[in-house]
Amino acid sequence: MLTVKLSPEMEGRLETVAKRLGRTTHDVALEAIVEEIQDLEDGLIALERLKDGQAEFYTLEEVRERLGLTDSNDRH
Repeated sequence: MLTVKLSPEMEGRLETVAKRLGRTTHDVALEAIVEEIQDLEDGLIALERLKDGQAEFYTLEEVRERLGLTDSNDRH
């Protein structure tokens, strides 16, 4: 079990968001923690791939072309 102490300001913000969503503060806090952990894990994977030389880099134009988002009249 984990206990987290929030500042009064942060607790108020959490309560406000939970009320606006019609959810409990527990559910909102848990979802936020889960999402943040997933983001941190993704970042760690990206860093590991950079260190291992496995990462590939593309310019915005290359991404647009690969996704078929280019237009011959497009001047980006």
